[in-house]
Amino acid sequence: MFDSTEALNGTYEIYLYVLLDSASSRNASVQDGANTPLSSTFQQTAGGRTGPYKAAVFELTPCSDLPSLDAVGDVARASEILNAYLIRVGDNGTCLSDPNFQGLCNPPLSAATEYRFKYVLVNMSSGLVQDQTLWSDPIRTNRITPYLAIDTWPGRRSGGMIVITSILGSLPFFLLLGFAGAIILSLVDMGGSDGEITHDSQITQEAAPKSLGTLEPSYAAVNRGLQLDRAEVYGGKLPD
Repeated sequence: MFDSTEALNGTYEIYLYVLLDSASSRNASVQDGANTPLSSTFQQTAGGRTGPYKAAVFELTPCSDLPSLDAVGDVARASEILNAYLIRVGDNGTCLSDPNFQGLCNPPLSAATEYRFKYVLVNMSSGLVQDQTLWSDPIRTNRITPYLAIDTWPGRRSGGMIVITSILGSLPFFLLLGFAGAIILSLVDMGGSDGEITHDSQITQEAAPKSLGTLEPSYAAVNRGLQLDRAEVYGGKLPD
């Protein structure tokens, strides 16, 4: 942030100055002739139109004492980490209207307006400016549109938005239709399975063997062939 290479000893604070962008804003000074930082406020400078005003003051914290950015994903510590690294200009919306407000007023900036910013390092022991940055490039604020002025008429929506809305609107119908079809198919499959079980049972009963107590008639084989006579030997007297 600062170009100084000197070692810092003692206590230091950083002042943030805001200035409305103009032709002479690049050369606007934030210190007097004695090197003392200006203490002008938002009210005294008409919101930075007549000169820079001090919007915020914070201590110079060593880098080793800052929380690690690796833990920025932790929701419980996100606010703490952002507050340690970021300064929001215009985060106090009540200091201008509160007559009892004590402290540095940092009211909201004007809409659609360009501003410049400068950081100043102040030595609290001497009360003098130790170092400072250059004025930033002009940063333009946005113009906020009141929510009542936002046109919500469907006819003015883009074609892509209409298509997306139509798809999202019909998606539940198709999901319900698919769910009903799955139920019907499951019921049909259950009915077919019951029929197959009954048919198999009938076939099994018909093909089962008869009980062991029932005897089938047996048929003995009969040899009806005639028995052959035994051969007999007859002796005879042959003539001499």
